Amino acid sequence: MNRIKKVLEEKGIKQVWLAEQLGKSYNMVNSYVQNRRQPSIEDLYKIAELLKVDVRDLLEDRPDKND
Repeated sequence: MNRIKKVLEEKGIKQVWLAEQLGKSYNMVNSYVQNRRQPSIEDLYKIAELLKVDVRDLLEDRPDKND
């Protein structure tokens, strides 16, 4: 699961803009935002750079299995 949707909302950035910047279709970016599909590591780093956030800010914390 990723937090791309939340970060886009926080920054007031539209999916269309992100799609254009990445050179991806709107449908592909929308599938990332809706967590139907996960971006490649390379694309995740590009998204972080475009949104000016640490790549870790785009990822959801997973609970530790030992908790």
